[in-house]
Amino acid sequence: MKYNILTKFIQDISFEIPSVKTQIFLEKELPKYNVKCDVRSQLVKDNLIRVNVILKLQTEHEIKNKLNVEINYCAMTHILEPVDNDALAKIILIDVPTDIYPTIYEIFIFLFDKSGVGNINIQKDIDFKKLYDERLTAEKLKKKGKK
Repeated sequence: MKYNILTKFIQDISFEIPSVKTQIFLEKELPKYNVKCDVRSQLVKDNLIRVNVILKLQTEHEIKNKLNVEINYCAMTHILEPVDNDALAKIILIDVPTDIYPTIYEIFIFLFDKSGVGNINIQKDIDFKKLYDERLTAEKLKKKGKK
């Protein structure tokens, strides 16, 4: 292993059911929402990187009483040995998010359960490798289009 997660914590969390109507219609409206997962990172100091995985529920549908759910989960990550930029990108965008996503998922399910919504159907797993590959492909196409 080329990295070690030193600590993990919830950096920010927002779970808002703004009205009784939202709560009443929540199970009916929930399928209209999509899960969006974003990964951000910041170099804290040599070999110490903060990796944030942000899980959100978003919708393109017109919903009168929207639900607001966002979990920003942080993993302080120590890079144990020198790696090239490609390997570092894979650690930040694939390995660390894959390691911490199960905890984010548990928090997500817990919040809904404690809010009276039992049958929440959300992606239990996210393929961060696939997202990474799609990102690389999009970047290559963008560069190719500029030429």
